Amino acid sequence: MKTIITLAAVLCAAAATLWIGHSPSTLAAQELASPRGMTPEEYAASLPSDVFPDSRSRIPLIQREELDEEGKKAYDSRVSPDSTSLAGLQGPGGLQLHGSGGNIRQTTALDRRLQELARLVVSREMDQVFEWTVHEPVALREGLEPAIIDIIRYRQPLAGVGEKEAAIIQLGREIFQQHKVSSDTFARALQQLGKKNLIDLCYLMGEYATTAVVLHAVDLHLPYDREPLLPVP
Repeated sequence: MKTIITLAAVLCAAAATLWIGHSPSTLAAQELASPRGMTPEEYAASLPSDVFPDSRSRIPLIQREELDEEGKKAYDSRVSPDSTSLAGLQGPGGLQLHGSGGNIRQTTALDRRLQELARLVVSREMDQVFEWTVHEPVALREGLEPAIIDIIRYRQPLAGVGEKEAAIIQLGREIFQQHKVSSDTFARALQQLGKKNLIDLCYLMGEYATTAVVLHAVDLHLPYDREPLLPVP
């Protein structure tokens, strides 16, 4: 027993000595110096070619002077010491400033036809029958072509689809099927929609993905007189 106690004491003393030699401030400094075993310059150089070092994303950090008065207030809240945004401008809160903010459906410049297209893409990828069946008639009223609706419904190739519509469909397919977006797909969507509309589109898709999650969880059924319009397994 004495041997065990003595050995434990020796180990504790050794650990204390090591800790004294590596104080919290020293350890923090070491982490800051090489968070990934490389310098900040090396890390920036290692990022994909379409990722901006300042934001570490495919969209550069927003500049305060780009924003209207409402946006400036949101910007200031993101950079405030009291901000609840965990990543500040270098995270979702900063990216949101590139879009319309607030109620996307009310403030976005995306026309209603493209909004409905996006909702159908989400419904298809989430296999959400209620959401699809409710929105397909709306999409038709907003001018979305039946041929495009069927391409989404049956997950068909995008040959012959307009560039803007194809960019949205492909973006949604990659997000929900692969959980990532290729550089080419992002570049096409950005070119077709512009930065603000692209961010709004992503938030709109996220909103309807949330709705689909809730509907799946509660197993919401269609009314007795509504035929399902989306084939699911």
